[in-house]
Amino acid sequence: MGGHRLHLASFLSGLALLAAATRAPAVEPVDQYNIWIAGYLTRFDTKVRADGESTTGTPVDLEQDLSLEPSNVVATIGGNWRPWEHHQFGLSYYSDNSSSTRQIQRSFQFEGQTYDANATVKARLRSDIVSFQYTWWAAMRENWALGPQFGLIWYRFKLGLDMQLDVNGNDASGTREASVTANLPSPSLGVSWSWTPGEDWRVGVDGGYFAIEVDPIDARVLYGRAAVEWFPWENAGFRLDYTANDIEAKSDRERFRGKLNFLDSGIRLGFIYRH
Repeated sequence: MGGHRLHLASFLSGLALLAAATRAPAVEPVDQYNIWIAGYLTRFDTKVRADGESTTGTPVDLEQDLSLEPSNVVATIGGNWRPWEHHQFGLSYYSDNSSSTRQIQRSFQFEGQTYDANATVKARLRSDIVSFQYTWWAAMRENWALGPQFGLIWYRFKLGLDMQLDVNGNDASGTREASVTANLPSPSLGVSWSWTPGEDWRVGVDGGYFAIEVDPIDARVLYGRAAVEWFPWENAGFRLDYTANDIEAKSDRERFRGKLNFLDSGIRLGFIYRH
């Protein structure tokens, strides 16, 4: 009996040592670098006013007026790099496309063209968002880090309208087309916080605001993000976060004269590799 107990104790001790050897070490609040890829369930609320050379456009709601789908699932990729102890740089990107054809319910002016109520219009939208962040981790402790963050969101927005049928139902393809392309850099100032409540878990929160008025752009940006990461392996794990960007911008550039109100928010779920 004593021999069996000895063998059982040795077996259990071996399992414990094996588990300790294979268990991921405690996650730190800040990585040396990381790369992540995720699926982004995004939802946007966008209003655009495109002025002509001598006319003021009508604010157009892309969902209500043009029936552009407000939600979509897209791929997004990003990463962070900390070359020095307190200095971190981050970059992320995603792109979204949407199109629709509908009979519009009201007349509006867009890029100097008039689109009359009851005409059938095809709309095409493409948006690309590149986000850059610099974080100075002013306070770094064993299980948390905190510091100011400077961000720059570069938003590229292209919207095209093409009348398909006039108000009488006659073919009007190619008779009335207009498109605008907006490249809007929007800086922000905020704060970033990272906390490791357990060996395999990490929580992060970012938020910021900025307003700038530099000819020919007048912009305001508000952003926020809350993330939870779980690392079952030493250098890899899973990431779930909620993010929101609210941009209001006026532009008098040649390629886009008008105003843009853009709210993009959603949930991202993906895989992260860290070191």
